[in-house]
Amino acid sequence: MLSLPPSVRLYVCVEPINLQKSFDGLSVAARRVVDADPLSGHLFVFFNRSKDLCKVLWWDRNGYALYAKRLERGRFHVPTAPRPGARHLEMEAAELSLILEGIDLTGARRRPRWEAGRVAVGS
Repeated sequence: MLSLPPSVRLYVCVEPINLQKSFDGLSVAARRVVDADPLSGHLFVFFNRSKDLCKVLWWDRNGYALYAKRLERGRFHVPTAPRPGARHLEMEAAELSLILEGIDLTGARRRPRWEAGRVAVGS
């Protein structure tokens, strides 16, 4: 399970990317697709066309770091864009961990989250 502070966002590119790219190529893709600064410390997640390879790019204050995972069998179940024409989506670290383990989140439902200032129904 990934353990990241809540201030770190995970941006997932929902369109396939040529993953022969490395640090510089993926940082350009982060700017182009996600429209976010790759030096922000957030994580940028990319999948190839066949969805058997994933790369995660992030800046760790000293330079870029790159995590890569290739499946020997099967494919990653990449979520679809939240709206037509969207090129990326945001997800939580727990969701990415499940996807990298090969779990399909298509039918998963999220429970309502607690928010400060909201009164729970029934209290």
